[in-house]
Amino acid sequence: EINDSESHPSSSHQTLKGTSKWATSLENLLEDPEGVKRFREFLKKEFSEENVLFWLACEEFKKTQGKKQMQEKAKDIYMTFLSSKASSQVNVEGQSRLNETILETPHPLMFQKLQDQIFNLMKYDSYSRFLKSDIFLNQKKSEEQEENSPEAQTAAKRASRIYNT
Repeated sequence: EINDSESHPSSSHQTLKGTSKWATSLENLLEDPEGVKRFREFLKKEFSEENVLFWLACEEFKKTQGKKQMQEKAKDIYMTFLSSKASSQVNVEGQSRLNETILETPHPLMFQKLQDQIFNLMKYDSYSRFLKSDIFLNQKKSEEQEENSPEAQTAAKRASRIYNT
């Protein structure tokens, strides 16, 4: 006797990808280079691209090895995003208490509180608008068209013949 459940893959076996994965969480979106690219495109139109750029810079900073490199990257982040003269200043609380003296003794999590503020700002503000934006919806539509293309269906039929023999 053949168990029917084996011939129908359950949704838990299918891994989400692309826009489906992006829509589940901001974390998933930020883990996908294409997702980051599309989100940046959206934030640029909203004049808030500096938020995701700051978040990405902080992620990169955490991986930095060596005091000299950390000092350089910390100064870079400070001058680009946090200083009063920053070219891409982010709007975070506690920013005024940050001064250049902290840059002398950097540590991987020195920007964590500020990064968390920016993450929450994106998560509860721009991310929900991104999911309703033309940029996201067009990407989703093009993915769906690819999935429903004759080539994709033919490949799926070949795969099902292979596994169902």
